[in-house]
Amino acid sequence: MAVGQGLQIKKNDLVAVIAGKDKGKRGKVLKVIPKTRRALVEKINIVKRHTKPGQASKQGGILERENPIHASNLMLVCNKCDHSVRVSFSRLADGRKVRVCKKCGEVVD
Repeated sequence: MAVGQGLQIKKNDLVAVIAGKDKGKRGKVLKVIPKTRRALVEKINIVKRHTKPGQASKQGGILERENPIHASNLMLVCNKCDHSVRVSFSRLADGRKVRVCKKCGEVVD
């Protein structure tokens, strides 16, 4: 990852999956991992984990949970036009850096 390149997605964003086994699905971002450029998305990239009984869970078995998905396979969904869109960054008059939808020009925050 080049220095200064951040992710376009943040926690609680609505995103669409554009590649992989869950292509076409939408979900809310639960966690972002910038170091590996991955995000944990609700009900996306579900995997089965075989777990033993332990302190945390008294009963073992096969549990389903979300695995992080690479950010390049996700696209932000615009609130106004309800499409998966590319975003640009611009500064408002008060100096804040915001994400702007490339399709409709609306601020996505």
